[in-house]
Amino acid sequence: MKKRALSILLCLLMVVSFVAGCGGNGGSGDAGEAEDAGGTEAAEDEAGGGAIKVAAIETAYGSDMWKEVADAFTAETGIEVELTTDKNLEDVIGPSMQGNDYPDVIHLATGREAALTEQFIKGNLIADITDVLSMTVPGEDAKVSDKIAGGFTETSLTNPYGDGKTYLAPMFYSPCGLFYNAQLLEDKGWEVPTTWDEMWELGDKALKEDIYLFTYPTTGYFDAFFYALMYSAGGAEFFDKATNYEEGIWDTPEAKTCFDIVAKLASYTNPTTPAQANDQDFTQNQQLVLDNKAIFMPNGTWIVGEMAEAPRADGFKWGMTALPAVEDGGDSYSYTWFEQAWIPSGAENQDGAKQFIAFLYSDTACEIFAKAGAIQPVLGIADKLEGDNVMFYSIYDNGAKAAMGNFAAFEPIPGVEVRTIFFDPVNSLVSGETTEDAWIDGIKSASDQMRENLK
Repeated sequence: MKKRALSILLCLLMVVSFVAGCGGNGGSGDAGEAEDAGGTEAAEDEAGGGAIKVAAIETAYGSDMWKEVADAFTAETGIEVELTTDKNLEDVIGPSMQGNDYPDVIHLATGREAALTEQFIKGNLIADITDVLSMTVPGEDAKVSDKIAGGFTETSLTNPYGDGKTYLAPMFYSPCGLFYNAQLLEDKGWEVPTTWDEMWELGDKALKEDIYLFTYPTTGYFDAFFYALMYSAGGAEFFDKATNYEEGIWDTPEAKTCFDIVAKLASYTNPTTPAQANDQDFTQNQQLVLDNKAIFMPNGTWIVGEMAEAPRADGFKWGMTALPAVEDGGDSYSYTWFEQAWIPSGAENQDGAKQFIAFLYSDTACEIFAKAGAIQPVLGIADKLEGDNVMFYSIYDNGAKAAMGNFAAFEPIPGVEVRTIFFDPVNSLVSGETTEDAWIDGIKSASDQMRENLK
């Protein structure tokens, strides 16, 4: 599947580059033809009317919420929505995009194995949606910028080029951290570690009872983990330098701390993890925590819904903690992970697409999403939550600091992606097929290329 996705992406970039070279986006040509035919369709497109095509990844939240939101948007604006949802969205929309048939809105986060969103970012194939922030939310009086919580449109996850413009809309957010069975710790009389030294002590205790300290769903989950770890080791200054591949940054004491922690954690990881750390079997690694075969795993709040029907140990009770501090009295961090929605620059109805994105922050849409467990980054949303979400979304009220941001975008480099260089080698660290030094050497080599090709 990975090879198929890669071939689709390569073909896609070639096709879109050709189209861009021929001038403009597809919308201008279509509008001109409609005007010649009588002007009605052109007028609708200019006003943001007409049908729009929306493609959204189906995750643990399900697809029904997207159908409800699409219907509510149509009821409010009169704009029809042709909706596509799928768990393997890249494979579904990729072939049609090779023929210049683009969705007007795509909801697909960065960090996925196929890296389609990253390829669009690197190819400058995403439309500027800065003006959406000043739009009035359909059906309301408030502007979009008045609804979105602070900081979410000021990060490289939404402004990947550092040019002061927004290209990706922040969507469902989740405090990320280490999830565990709180009942297990209560039964054993074990405390939640607040430092990494305490974490290793707990790991030794647990191993004596045939319980591993750690597991992870896939190596992709190390992005949020590693970002929070960088903040813990060196604060925002170190994080900014590291995520921009500053020369010599990986030789600093802060970087050494991060590498050493991950490498040591690999030795405390349930050995069955790497074989199951893929997009098909990842729930089996999550099951290790539910079965008390591993204590902690990096994850986000969606884990509750994702494993809602899974069997579990008697008395199982979800717990969540930020990453332990590097040293006693140090700061602990929880990374704020969020998904993104965006408009391909080749989309035909960009005006209608922008109205749809604006509607995603309406009270109506937020309530629909929240019923499915998908929480929008809007002001005051925490006051409307209940159940486990109250605990999860109050983590920043309990001493943890928020980490946000990611590695800077760079021009396409064959065989070089952030995940493959920084995170995928963790599987080999756990299995013993590679060493910490070899992992670091690969990061240094790739970082030199990334730095030279920064966008």
